[in-house]
Amino acid sequence: MKGAGTDSGDSPRRGRLFFAILVLAAFGGAPPVLRAQQDVPGGLDALNAREEFRLGVQAYNRYAFNEAILSLERALSFRPGEGLILDWLGRAYFRSGLEDTALRQWQAAAAAYGPSSGESPLIMGRIETIRNRRSLFPAMDEDIRYVEAGHYPGVSDNTVLYRQPTAILPLEDGSVWVVAYGSNELVRIDVNGMIRQRRRGPLNGFDRPYDLVRGLDGRLYLSEFRGGRVSVLSADGEWLSYIGSKGLGEGQLMGPQNLAIDEEGYLYVVDYGNRRISKFDPDGEFILSFGDRRSGFQGILSPTGIAAGGGRIFIADGVSRRIFIFDRNGTYRGILVEEGLSGPESLRFISERQLLAADTNRLLLIDIDSALVRELGVLGNSRVRIVGADADRNGNILAANFQAGEVAVMTPLNDMAAGLFVQIDRVVSDNFPEITVEVQVQDRRRRPVVGLNAGNFLLTEEGNAVSEQNFIGGAYRTESSDVAILTERSPGTLPRGEDLAAAVRDIRAGGSAVVSLVAAGEQPLRERLEGASAAAFAAAARGNPTAYSPRWRFDRGLRLAATDLLPGSKKRAVVFVGGGPLGELAFEQYSLSELAAYLTNNGIRFYAVIVGENPPAEELRYLCEQTGGQALPLYRPQGIRPVLESLGSAPSGSYTLRYRSQLPTDFGRAYLSVEAEVYLLERSGRDKIGYFAPLE
Repeated sequence: MKGAGTDSGDSPRRGRLFFAILVLAAFGGAPPVLRAQQDVPGGLDALNAREEFRLGVQAYNRYAFNEAILSLERALSFRPGEGLILDWLGRAYFRSGLEDTALRQWQAAAAAYGPSSGESPLIMGRIETIRNRRSLFPAMDEDIRYVEAGHYPGVSDNTVLYRQPTAILPLEDGSVWVVAYGSNELVRIDVNGMIRQRRRGPLNGFDRPYDLVRGLDGRLYLSEFRGGRVSVLSADGEWLSYIGSKGLGEGQLMGPQNLAIDEEGYLYVVDYGNRRISKFDPDGEFILSFGDRRSGFQGILSPTGIAAGGGRIFIADGVSRRIFIFDRNGTYRGILVEEGLSGPESLRFISERQLLAADTNRLLLIDIDSALVRELGVLGNSRVRIVGADADRNGNILAANFQAGEVAVMTPLNDMAAGLFVQIDRVVSDNFPEITVEVQVQDRRRRPVVGLNAGNFLLTEEGNAVSEQNFIGGAYRTESSDVAILTERSPGTLPRGEDLAAAVRDIRAGGSAVVSLVAAGEQPLRERLEGASAAAFAAAARGNPTAYSPRWRFDRGLRLAATDLLPGSKKRAVVFVGGGPLGELAFEQYSLSELAAYLTNNGIRFYAVIVGENPPAEELRYLCEQTGGQALPLYRPQGIRPVLESLGSAPSGSYTLRYRSQLPTDFGRAYLSVEAEVYLLERSGRDKIGYFAPLE
């Protein structure tokens, strides 16, 4: 390999100095004494810093975060206060779960760059976001206010796209089904407002479709107001059959509107013309009707919105402006909201205890325990009638404005101001000049942003758009997922060997690929199970009795299991199988907060499967809450398999792009920067990172 000095024909001494000057220029310029070519030791320190920095960046990109920290710390010892090294050191500490240390490095990096640099605002935005984030997938906080961030218009350039929307049904990929009452169709609209699919029903078409809900088996139910029936559709919107017919009798419908599905899969239909609610089983068999005038109840005058949850049915009355409560047998149980409503229409559960209500031009949040009503947002359009609303997978509320013929996108005010949180997780340069970039896109509350495509991303190198940018895909599009199993090796679980084996069997049946099984003994051990049989997995789950110890180490076992997941699927989880209590040495080396940060900062969920009679430790519950997982008893009635199967449909904000670099590499020794900008409606975010090409 030729160096810069020998290429130019200079003497070895002048060649080393020339290369040192190039190196220092990449790190912010050489000090004056070096520019005068008088400080050879300083130049050698710069060369050492450059080499350690290169090794640290490469270790980071192969998920060896501890190794990256060691190399970057050594680089910093040669070049104290260097902003670029501090920035990368913060990244490595952040991915290792040491958030406080990462924040200190970033603070120092921002100070080193200075307020006038382009890097400083990026770093300060990252610091502010991480400090303010508290947990994954938070419920709607009491102080959140939603504002209009965009629209999915029904008309574009005098072309009608759809007419008179009445309902929204969110999908896992960020898109939504919009029920278009005026144009007799369903339209699927992506996060950028583009129509991706249309469904118009059987040969005779839909007849004024009104509301759409999803059954427990994935089938869709669509009410047809003028048709006096409910259409049953496949998960993809293909028409299958009808429920009900037009009429006044039992099981017949007159102007069916809003729909709801309860925990057992029963369908509830607002039979507007007959002023009642009709209940059907999932296959369409009529069960009963209720809501009319009976002893102790005056009857619903104008039934509109309906929601089912917690064994109760909530029904809005547009005339009396109240929300009534019934049980699943149709027995009247009282009033949830008695005043403060203007014209309630749709109701949707957006958490276990909260209802989203459309009320003329307002969106309301209703607590079903306290009956407190809070205004989330208001549509300012002069032509407003919100008929249906629901929360999409990116934390927005989509409101079907029937009067204006469009869907309004309502976003939390703080998110609008802060934009998107964009992180370049990894750069793969092994096949330079072909570069692969993995980008993580989240909102400011740590929720993944799903549904993005090529048009949402712009990659640049040193301010110039890259060549041949290709969108490889988003993790939200795949159902594949990985799990690492962590088994407890305490004396208390020694008699539970068969339960441990049963848990591992159920985990393997959950649909995810098992990448490793780690036994959390005094010295955590990774079992070798590549291509192993079910019997081998069961034997590994039970383990060797000599490995069980009161000094078993949960923290080190969890760290090992989580690290095994990093190179694989972006949908991933550690599943811990244990007895509940964690023991005195559970957090001897890694604290609870560090482990939680390590999991969340690397997109790993945590599940705890409990064998025996003890409840899960609070620390286990905390890890589940922070990462979006769940604590489950092994022998619960519905089993653990359905929960683990849901991992494949979990949202992920990870995206992969590829391009061809045009930058010179200095034989693989030049630090090459790349920046990713992400745009979604009125929101945006960006991140800047760099890489090294392979040494030549």
